[in-house]
Amino acid sequence: MASFSLHGIAVSQGIAIGRAHLMAPAALDVKHYLIAADQVEAEIARLKGAVKAVHQELHTIRSELPKDAPPELGAFIDVHSLILSDPMLAEVPQDIIRHRYYNAEWALVTQIEELSAQFDEIEDPYLRERKADIQQVGERILKVMTGSASHLPPTGEAAANIIVVAHDISPADMLQFRGNAFAGFVTDLGGPNSHTAIVARSLAIPAAVGMHNASVLVKHDDVLIIDGDAGVVIVDPSPLVLAQYRARQERLLRERKKLSRLKKTPAITQDGEPVTLLANIELPGDAAPAFEAGAMGIGLFRSEFLFMGRAGHLEKFPSEDEQCESYKQVVIAMKGRPVTIRTLDVGADKPLDEDEETALNPALGLRAIRYCLSEPQMFLTQLRAILRASAYGPIKLLIPMMAHAFEIDQTLAMIEQAKQQLRDRKQKFDEDIPVGAMIEIPAAALALPLFIKRLDFLSIGTNDLIQYTLAIDRVDHEVAHLYDPLHPAVLFLLSTVIAQGRKAGIPVSVCGEMAGDLKWTRLLLGMGLLEFSMHPSQILSVKNEILNSDLRLLEPQVKKVLRASEPSAISAAMAQLQALHAEVPAVEAKVARRR
Repeated sequence: MASFSLHGIAVSQGIAIGRAHLMAPAALDVKHYLIAADQVEAEIARLKGAVKAVHQELHTIRSELPKDAPPELGAFIDVHSLILSDPMLAEVPQDIIRHRYYNAEWALVTQIEELSAQFDEIEDPYLRERKADIQQVGERILKVMTGSASHLPPTGEAAANIIVVAHDISPADMLQFRGNAFAGFVTDLGGPNSHTAIVARSLAIPAAVGMHNASVLVKHDDVLIIDGDAGVVIVDPSPLVLAQYRARQERLLRERKKLSRLKKTPAITQDGEPVTLLANIELPGDAAPAFEAGAMGIGLFRSEFLFMGRAGHLEKFPSEDEQCESYKQVVIAMKGRPVTIRTLDVGADKPLDEDEETALNPALGLRAIRYCLSEPQMFLTQLRAILRASAYGPIKLLIPMMAHAFEIDQTLAMIEQAKQQLRDRKQKFDEDIPVGAMIEIPAAALALPLFIKRLDFLSIGTNDLIQYTLAIDRVDHEVAHLYDPLHPAVLFLLSTVIAQGRKAGIPVSVCGEMAGDLKWTRLLLGMGLLEFSMHPSQILSVKNEILNSDLRLLEPQVKKVLRASEPSAISAAMAQLQALHAEVPAVEAKVARRR
């Protein structure tokens, strides 16, 4: 067979070499037929029985989860259990059977497709990829009704040379892989925030997702190479290519061992400037791995996961106690290191309520703080929960998508209202909890004095800031190539926010993907950024780049980048920036200094 390559999305760095193991998908292509009126109750009973069986299956998997399993897996199972209990999936298919006389499988698939279409309208990429949760839960129910099952890979030592290839991989299936160190994962579906991506990063396993048709083109037992840095899968490579990648793999392993020695080494530039490295997390279980990776705190904890799988009604939202417990888990896991919790970032474009009309332009609609201010009781509940958790350790409140002075003032007033409610209850909290804003709208970056005057810190969300500045949806394949962090307007906004924040003495961090990408570390350092927040798996490599950097050399070169306007001139200045070398290799020098 001739060698060929597949191109997808890079989500977990590294090189994996092994043989393909194909997992059979639970197809949503089921039989469609109408049933007689006297068969309705029997068909509903069959659907209920399958739902109950999946409930039991998930409960069993969750209860048998070993202590050393990645915490992400257990949290995802909890999300799936919530989805399974949601009326949108548990009851609506029954109504379809009653009113349309569809067979149970057809009714279930009809509802899954409806919910999936709603998720496709979501602007936020993390939430949009939660569509996979709905589909995976539906597939598990279908497996019970049709009697089909996935073929799990072998276990034990044989798993070390296995690359799992699947249309998609559910968290429950991932749990059934526990204890088996697979070489890597390849999936047709998924994006940077899919389950496979998140788990692969937490396990430091190379993965490539969004391959579209890998599970069709790849044959069982094919030799595969995953280039996790490029998002490329090479099928049946030639001996020469195989040898080249084995050499790269060995080199990466050596480099990873060197980096592991930096876990307890402070991130300090060659000229003595300390830099704070924080972690972005999605789930409470992510906190412990972040601490272990050497994060000096949590720079961004997305709170949206608590609201997933919930119907869009206030009584269905997580309770104050439930939220407080989740936030408290993170605070305790970080052992005194600060935790920045971003308030709910959903809105009219998010499927919290199937009856909501989708905004004509959801990216510019009622979302994030706009949505929270329009739902004051829900917002106050979350604020009280976060404030209560602050009694257990340092918490910072981060508010997304603010652009107007009145939004800041209303938010601060609601925080004070939540505090007074807790005082009336005589419940403890941090009276001086810092409050900051996400700078992700160009208007906010250009009117920064409004924020500096009122708030305690700023966090630049580069993903949205770039998208809004350039009017580009980077997950839209038609225009994704126009997404450019080096566009002069983007560079101007980034440098302006960092410079004004430093001049005013207000902490500024970057929590978007630029913070964890080595291509931009020196650029951001040279702009004056001293606080980076990223996925925990990226911390050591970014730390090494910081240890190898000298701000006295970077700052003049970054000024050249910022003065340039033509793309060719910016690229040339960036190349010179990357070519700058500190005199002493950071890993050996800093570790030796600690001795």
